[in-house]
Amino acid sequence: MPKPSRFSRASQYLWALVLVFTCALSQAQTQEQPPKLLVLGDSLSAGYGMKEAQGWVQLLRDRLQAQQLDMTVINASVSGETSSGGNARLNKLLERHQPSWVIIELGGNDGLRGYPINSLRQQLRQSIEKSQQQGAQVLLLGMQIPPNYGKRYAGLFSESYQVLAQAHQVALVPFFLDGVATDPNLMQADGIHPSAAAQAQLLDNVWPQLQQLISL
Repeated sequence: MPKPSRFSRASQYLWALVLVFTCALSQAQTQEQPPKLLVLGDSLSAGYGMKEAQGWVQLLRDRLQAQQLDMTVINASVSGETSSGGNARLNKLLERHQPSWVIIELGGNDGLRGYPINSLRQQLRQSIEKSQQQGAQVLLLGMQIPPNYGKRYAGLFSESYQVLAQAHQVALVPFFLDGVATDPNLMQADGIHPSAAAQAQLLDNVWPQLQQLISL
């Protein structure tokens, strides 16, 4: 049986070095990527009725940069989104981005349409569990709605966020639109969506809980 030539052995050695270098480079690039924060929301986070740069998610990016916190913020919010729609999209988002944190801002459209409370809780519960199973920490943004479908429905709706936060031990902002929803000067003409002037307040509502979460 013929012995391998010196050239063959050298080629094999060279290819081995190339492979080791490529793997090391790929691993280094992966390690150098900043952690990711995924925002899963509806029109309130998608910046409905304004330029993207005016929305609270972009203001969050600006604040993180100003504080020299190296983090990539992915805004996966869609206007009109329901808890069911967000939950259906979440698997692919988690797989693609592998976020360290997930902000869930959903449910408002469920409440405005009178969807069953059990369905709302089930969809949000699944979104929380999926995020946690992927290894992400979750911040849940609570919502409140007017009593269009009765006080009992509105009460059960707003209570859902606290129930889920306690059950799954996740951070909670009790009411995302606190200080905004009751101020006509901070709402758009439709009375549903916050204006550009309200976005800084929305960020301030989120920031204390988020800051605590990302510092853990």
